[in-house]
Amino acid sequence: MKIYTKTGDKGTTALVSGRRISKANLRIDAYGTVDELNVAIGMLRDLDANASRKMVIVEIQDRLFTIGSHLASDPTRKSPVQIPEISEQDVTFLENQIDEMNTHLPPMRKFVLPGGHIAVSQAHTARVICRRAERLCIRLHEQEPVEAIILQYLNRLSDYLFVLSRLITQELNVEEIPWEPRV
Repeated sequence: MKIYTKTGDKGTTALVSGRRISKANLRIDAYGTVDELNVAIGMLRDLDANASRKMVIVEIQDRLFTIGSHLASDPTRKSPVQIPEISEQDVTFLENQIDEMNTHLPPMRKFVLPGGHIAVSQAHTARVICRRAERLCIRLHEQEPVEAIILQYLNRLSDYLFVLSRLITQELNVEEIPWEPRV
């Protein structure tokens, strides 16, 4: 099978149902950003600082593919293929990971400046891509239904990525620089 089909040469792409829509459609932007997030999280997984978390990160990447398949589905037509489910258990999984990481962290009293190590910066990069994906899904939901569980998952995932960035900072003994507003 060839990777190129030439069917998108005129600026359209197909949803899972086969219906063609503009590549500039908000639905395409939403699932494209979820795909971008998955790549950023893959980079995070590949860093040595996350070797012990590899399976958790792979689970998150799997869930992002599931979210992408939901977003690539046509809300006006029944899907010709079975789409995997995303559930409250997936959100709870993230919450449990966040709670566990937080047991190893001092309380946060101020905003922190992102950075200090490539692994910390990559966690923050994934976090802001996640927030963008969430905003796009909310905008899409204002036009046509997006499952609430997708919005919840993305919201919780950005929290997970923030707490992960703090944990990596601590594990690598990197200085966490608080933001001191100039007032």
